[in-house]
Amino acid sequence: MLILIDDANLEDVAAIWSTLPVDGVTTNPTILARQHRDPLRTLRELRELLGAGPQLHAQVVGTEPDVMVNEALALRGELGEDLFVKIPVTEAGYVAMRRLSAQGVNVTATAIHAPMQAFLAAKAGARYVAPYINRLDNLGADGVRVAAEIQTLLDVHRMDTQLLAASFKNSQQITELAKLGAGAVTAAPAVLRNLFRNATTDAAVAEQRADLESVIGAGHTFADLVGSEETS
Repeated sequence: MLILIDDANLEDVAAIWSTLPVDGVTTNPTILARQHRDPLRTLRELRELLGAGPQLHAQVVGTEPDVMVNEALALRGELGEDLFVKIPVTEAGYVAMRRLSAQGVNVTATAIHAPMQAFLAAKAGARYVAPYINRLDNLGADGVRVAAEIQTLLDVHRMDTQLLAASFKNSQQITELAKLGAGAVTAAPAVLRNLFRNATTDAAVAEQRADLESVIGAGHTFADLVGSEETS
């Protein structure tokens, strides 16, 4: 399962990128607008930070098929042919998906709130389908269950499209989707950090360190012991 960072703050993205084995970055117009700067410049800098290979997802804002296609091609020309262009699952969006996928553009279908929206996007050529887990929960649905239904549809019909679950409120939702075999998830830095942070782990490490320091001295490590043996 790929894990992506759902953010456009360069400092926060860089911190996660240098710490965790993540696979890229997803953005949307709202995330970019929160940076209060030229969104294209932000996308360029994210591409530079990630380097070649890792995924970068950027969403069009046009609402008509021709506009969406032109916008997608412009973004691809600016940010590289491996860019994943996010297209909403609207009536116009499905038209744009079919045209873009026919031209070899990587399409991520987004703003998905129902399994059939995802299924139709897969048939339209989308590489990824992105349901909004937390938003579904807020609407009274079960976001993880909806994602599971989408995964079942993709598996049963042996489609090349993968699930890219988005919009998380906690790390447990990501764990549940990992168990389902989701192709990818994308989450904010705070949620990603909670995938590994655990107070009990920290306490165990601190206890073990204190036990050894009682023998070798505070602040020392095995490297200090090796060095002292070599000079003794």
